[in-house]
Amino acid sequence: MSSKPGTKPPATYECDVALVGGGILSATFGMMLHHLQPDWTIHGYERLPKVAKESSNPWNNAGTGHSGLCELNYTPLRDGVIDTSKAVKTNEDFQVSRQLWSYFVENGVLGHPDTFINKSAHMSLVHGRDDIEFLRKRQETLRTLPTFSSMEFSEDRDQIAEWAPLLVEGRDLNDEIAVTWDPEGTDVNFGSLTRQFFNYLSYHGVKVETSREVTDMTQNPDGSWTLDIHDTGRRGERGPDKRIRAKFVFVGAGGWALKLMQRAGLPEVDGYGLFPVSGKWLYTTDPTIVPRHTVKVYAKPPVGAPPMSNPHMDARLINGARSVLFGPYAGMNPKFLKNGSVLDLPMSIRPHNIKPMLDVAVDNLDLVKMLAGMVLETKPMQENDLRDFYPLADIADWRILHAGQRAQIIKPDKTDRGKLEFGTEIITSRDGSVAGVLGASPGASTAVPIMLELLKTCFPSKADEWRPKLQEVIPTLGKTLTDDPDLAFETLTRTAKVLDLEPPTHANEKA
Repeated sequence: MSSKPGTKPPATYECDVALVGGGILSATFGMMLHHLQPDWTIHGYERLPKVAKESSNPWNNAGTGHSGLCELNYTPLRDGVIDTSKAVKTNEDFQVSRQLWSYFVENGVLGHPDTFINKSAHMSLVHGRDDIEFLRKRQETLRTLPTFSSMEFSEDRDQIAEWAPLLVEGRDLNDEIAVTWDPEGTDVNFGSLTRQFFNYLSYHGVKVETSREVTDMTQNPDGSWTLDIHDTGRRGERGPDKRIRAKFVFVGAGGWALKLMQRAGLPEVDGYGLFPVSGKWLYTTDPTIVPRHTVKVYAKPPVGAPPMSNPHMDARLINGARSVLFGPYAGMNPKFLKNGSVLDLPMSIRPHNIKPMLDVAVDNLDLVKMLAGMVLETKPMQENDLRDFYPLADIADWRILHAGQRAQIIKPDKTDRGKLEFGTEIITSRDGSVAGVLGASPGASTAVPIMLELLKTCFPSKADEWRPKLQEVIPTLGKTLTDDPDLAFETLTRTAKVLDLEPPTHANEKA
């Protein structure tokens, strides 16, 4: 940031921690740090006029509390055996998030649970005998684990109609289907969580500024960072630009995290690129549909499709209003954020990531072709997709809603060949003074364990001091629920009571 001749240079302010981005990850990290170290000064910056307007916005995501209950791509079949590792890890992580949310509800930080989390059973839907047998095997395998003990399987249409009537009505009797149903599923409003966290932080002395964009980061000789902050307010309402000197920087800015870390010259992001994927939903508030679909139903994705394109039909409860989403219809867009720039992708290309990005382009031509095809889908084609879930659907009852932008990670593998990664990854500088999060789902649902890992990596000298406070917030810290059915039952029962969710089925109560 340079000053025009004859003008005063931007004012410089100091803080212990700077949060870049106003989404659920920054909000969660800010809350955890404020609880652990209330004497630290924390500043937060969001480039849009309000926080939670990108991926955390409830209309930009499906609101699934990702816990491995219904996501079929989390349990691949390998050599005839269901691999449960990702489903188990995701569920364990989500239970950690539930514990933190419960603690903050009990201590008055968060409002009534129904302002951000609600019951919504999670279901998986498959067609055809081969996939039905896969789903049966999946349920039989998962139900032996304490965090999946409530999951039921059924091919019986009367039973399926009791759980989700729209899946059955009008369906051809020759269309063989089966489902799993788990009442412990949730619908989460991550936008509300984000706003409540930031409101609490602001009230308790944390400086949270909107319409403020971090445009550059430069490390100082003492290891701290100078951030250039640009006011993005409308013409005539802009305030002065300024600089922030921070001892630690967290970049929770979605796809723009890579841009900032590249500008900062961090070698840890060498070779990294992003594959942006846009999306759209079909959306309805029709009173003849919404009250009859109170679950989230996931199906198998097309071969080669990214996880975010798993088709699903979701009950939503946002700010007290019910609706149903179907999709997503993925597509291609060079922006790294919904409110980003069409130059995001080309401007992220560097000599060190050209090869990995070209490798991914060559290796994923079918994926690119599929995404391009989704962009060109007509309304009748979209209606056919919807009717796989809801046979009597009429496209006239649904509207198009643009979803958030996702930026999937590209990075070199062990052979130095570029690989497309699905999931979330923490990138930290060698000295631990900067950390950023790249990737997509299930990031929001697992925000708390992501931040625990970040705290451990970037503040190792604080581990012993912070452990008692963290143990108070997360009683199972360092333990694995899957290995202890009694602890799992106790933990899920406690958080379900606090958050007004469905209690679990104890392993000993299974039929």
